[in-house]
Amino acid sequence: MTKIKKLEFEGSDGNLAARLDLPQGAVKAYALFAHCFTCSKDIFAASRIASRLTDKGIAVLRFDFTGLGASGGEFENSNFSSNIEDLLKAANYMRQNLKAPEILIGHSLGGAAVLAVAGEIPESKAVVTIGAPFDPGHVRHNFKDHIKDIEKEGAAEVKLGGRPFRIKKQFLEDLDSQAQEDRVKNLRKALLIFHAPADDYVGIGNAAAIFQAAKHPKSFVSLSGADHLLTKQQDAAYVADVIAAWAGRYLEGAGAPVFPETTLAIDSGGTLVVERGAGKFAQVINSNGHRLLADEPESYGGDNTGPSPYDLLLSALGACTAMTLRMYAGFKNLPLERVAVKLHHEKIHAEDCESCETRTGKIDQIEREIELAGNLTDDQRKKMLEIADKCPVHRTLTSEVKIKTKLV
Repeated sequence: MTKIKKLEFEGSDGNLAARLDLPQGAVKAYALFAHCFTCSKDIFAASRIASRLTDKGIAVLRFDFTGLGASGGEFENSNFSSNIEDLLKAANYMRQNLKAPEILIGHSLGGAAVLAVAGEIPESKAVVTIGAPFDPGHVRHNFKDHIKDIEKEGAAEVKLGGRPFRIKKQFLEDLDSQAQEDRVKNLRKALLIFHAPADDYVGIGNAAAIFQAAKHPKSFVSLSGADHLLTKQQDAAYVADVIAAWAGRYLEGAGAPVFPETTLAIDSGGTLVVERGAGKFAQVINSNGHRLLADEPESYGGDNTGPSPYDLLLSALGACTAMTLRMYAGFKNLPLERVAVKLHHEKIHAEDCESCETRTGKIDQIEREIELAGNLTDDQRKKMLEIADKCPVHRTLTSEVKIKTKLV
């Protein structure tokens, strides 16, 4: 059974209303769904496809574009470019709070929108279009009898799907400015095209044009007997089943866990750690929007699905050391070509450490080896070694640290 969460995030012109469809079990991947022109996130095609995808372990975020459904803003001030901006806002919300979408799905004009935006969402690996036009300007046919009035008066009210919408001249001008063919040619992502041969809203020739312009890997699936809006439930289910099977080939780490539920909010610039819910020690980390895993090795009772806490600590020190040396070399204009840092942590007896204040029990010791590539003098290398000890993480580890903890 699908779990549904109502969400809201900032869009191009006001807050956007969204819905997150989650599977009952582990999430294999996240998908972002863009609905058709003047439709909403709750149209049958979107809701049925999302529900079916959750059965396959794929979570789906769908939202209302600006001025539509429950979203804020004025539709008359929106255009295809604002749709692209809304999609980018949605992807960023997912990146910060869930996980960036690996699958982009667009229905009709939403298909044209995901083709346009895919290159700006680097985490996306699979793009799916359903009954999509090759040229966003194809939507003009929905109000072709009013175009002269729009161009002459600057705006006109038209009826679309039995509802009144105000279309401005800027909407038409924005459609004319889209370099969609170049976007499709430079997609560089796996592409799956669905289209019904008898689609009477967006002709099948559009699918052929998209397929011809795109580079491999690309696939086409004919939706024989389906209509443009996929009003038959079995057609939407078929689309979702094919998406799930096809996308698995292109998703790295499909089946990897996503961030578990928690009442703790992820602060900007902060880190949140939650038990993964699989294995004894496995954790999921969201560090400033970057998703990581942590675990213990099998020798300590873990499953070794990620670095241990001490591994992460060494990684932080090593990265900070290399960054600090790179910054210093740039400031001093030194011929530093590359920095490599090797670290090892162990517990040693205090009495074995001549320079330590602690004299009994065991203490932590980190051994750090630094390799500096480049035509550096001995004096420069000596100075770089001194600078390594001044990296912020090094200073934190060797200074007094206070950790304040509270229950929430």
